[in-house]
Amino acid sequence: MPSIAENLIGLAGKKARSVFRDINDASKIVNDIFYWSCISPLKGKPLRFRASIYEMVKAGYNSVPIIAVISFFIGIILAFQAAYQLKKVGALIYVANLVGVSITRELGPIITAIIVSGRSGSAYAAEIGSMKAAEEVDALISMGINPVRFIVVPKLIALMVMVPALTLFSDLIGITGGFVLSVSVLEIHPYNYFQQTVNALLVKDVLTGLMKAWAFGVIITVVGAYQGFKVTGGAEEVGRRTTAAVVASIFLVIVFDLLFTALFYYFT
Repeated sequence: MPSIAENLIGLAGKKARSVFRDINDASKIVNDIFYWSCISPLKGKPLRFRASIYEMVKAGYNSVPIIAVISFFIGIILAFQAAYQLKKVGALIYVANLVGVSITRELGPIITAIIVSGRSGSAYAAEIGSMKAAEEVDALISMGINPVRFIVVPKLIALMVMVPALTLFSDLIGITGGFVLSVSVLEIHPYNYFQQTVNALLVKDVLTGLMKAWAFGVIITVVGAYQGFKVTGGAEEVGRRTTAAVVASIFLVIVFDLLFTALFYYFT
């Protein structure tokens, strides 16, 4: 009979082997995506721009209403929370500073990425997983069509363009939400609020958020594609991989957000 220590070591080895296998599979997906999106067009195989535009409409245009509503409410909530502390020292005007900088540098990109993860990341995993389960991916391969180039690259281009665009839209709506609350409830003069926001925001604040958003778009696409291609069973497996795609996307978005925030803090 194996001892407890041997069982623990064996379990740790199995887990480690599974982790390394997942890392290897993920690295293959990343390598294929990089090749078919960056190297292949230079060798005479153009990108599928028509499909990319279609994906932009699905991932970007259709996300506008929910992002507008949530960003507006986030701006109001942030203004309320800032006013709760700032009114104690008679500095309500600095609500504009806090709302503007917090939304453009942090909340705009992160809220947009989470919404896109829930909408598009899950859809990518479900779509690719369903194609894998129905052997449509194998059919593409048998016809000489690379599934990463045909399926994934248009989605990557779409999110690389639309997540920053949606983030910029989210920033504007969020700041508008803070403005509406400050003018109506906190009784701050509209011109003073506008001037304070303009003075507080720097170009690097906006660019910081947009760079984060671009990276988040890549992460969401890669995770959705990875989980979709990992499907090996039927509908139950598709559902499990779709859930895993959303969870992993949000987790990685938070992790990379921390890395970017630390990087920008020390080097800007």
